[in-house]
This record gives sequence, C-alpha cells and structure tokens, in this order.
Amino acid sequence: MTNTRLCTGLLALCAALQGCAPAQVATDAPQPLFNGRDLAGWELRTEPKAPAPDVFKVQPDGVIAAAGNPGGFLATTDSYRNYRLHVEWRWSGKPGNGGVLLHVSDGPMDRVWPLSIQVQTKKGAVGDLLPMANATFTEPPTSAPGTQPIIKAHTAADSERPAGEWNSADIVSRDGTIEVTINGVAQNRITNARPAEGKIGFQLEGAPYELRNVTLQKL
Repeated sequence: MTNTRLCTGLLALCAALQGCAPAQVATDAPQPLFNGRDLAGWELRTEPKAPAPDVFKVQPDGVIAAAGNPGGFLATTDSYRNYRLHVEWRWSGKPGNGGVLLHVSDGPMDRVWPLSIQVQTKKGAVGDLLPMANATFTEPPTSAPGTQPIIKAHTAADSERPAGEWNSADIVSRDGTIEVTINGVAQNRITNARPAEGKIGFQLEGAPYELRNVTLQKL
C-alpha cells in the first residue's frame, strides 16, 4: 500500500470514528462594540427621552461614562446569539445599581427596561441573573416565591472589587445557555434562556458608572 493510500485510509477511519481529535470550533476574533469615538451602532431608550451623548459620553481615552439617569438602557443595533462578551466597568461615584442586558428584544417592558436577561452589576449582587419582562430560563430562582424582581443569585463568594476599581465580566452565550464569570470567578449559569438571542445593552438605574474594553467574539 502506498503512503498516499495509507493516509487516505487513516483519514477515512478517523472520520468514521468522528475524528481522532476533538473538533475545533471556528470563531471570529473579538471585536470592540464601541468604536472609541461615538455611539454609532448603539440606540438609547430612556424615560424621559434624553440625547444619547448627554447620557453615555465617549471620553478621549475611549472610556464610556454613563450618567445613570434618566432610567432606561443603551443597546446595540445588531443582535447576537452565540458569543463571548467581555465587559469592564467601575463606579465613578457612589456604588449603586446597574446591569448588562443580554438578548434585548421587542416585547413587554419591565418599567423602562426591555425583555432581556440581566447580568446584575449592582453593588453586592454582581453576577446575579434576572429574567426581565417575562424572559425565562430553566433554573429556579433563589428569590422568594412571588416577589419581584425574580433573581437567580450568583453561586460563589462575592468576587466584586472595591469601589473605584475596574471589574470584568466574561459572559458566554450558546443556544440559550449563559455562563457568567466575574473577575475570573465563575458565578452563574442558566439554560434554555428565552430570548436566546438579541441585542446587547447597558442599564441605567440611577448610579453613574464607566465602561471600557467592551468586546464580543462570535462563536
């Protein structure tokens, strides 16, 4: 048997056995969601309405300063399903409430916030997951039955950094499964999230904060 025929036979055998090595998942390189200059590619929704540059300001160093008010959210114009999202944030004043909104979709609203899955960045609750405006997932909440908001609390010891320091969230979404890591510590996981895709957003809930290094890698 020639070397060529031998190699061909081995390749066929590997294929029959579903490969001799784990399959590699092709991914795109991480891409910044902010261009560092303005809010192109993003839409602001607040109540009352306010000009986007007055609420989310792009600073010369590329950091995004969020005023915290009026209540509402900033969301991408594009939608995403399978991805790895990296976000860094810190409180620019007194720590308060905020969140990263996943899979922002049209539908019912929770006051001024949209149908989505919220990754909580609220001081003392970082990594909690909240189904917003009739969003759902399989895992039971840890909040008391019948209370609002519905919360699935983070599962490890708090990994939030002291006020004024930068925090990082790494969020992986795959066909309705969402995994959340805060400052390198795995903090939460849900399955069968609905909606399973949509826009990426940032919540405004009264406290000013800053964002940087917001990147998304499609999976």
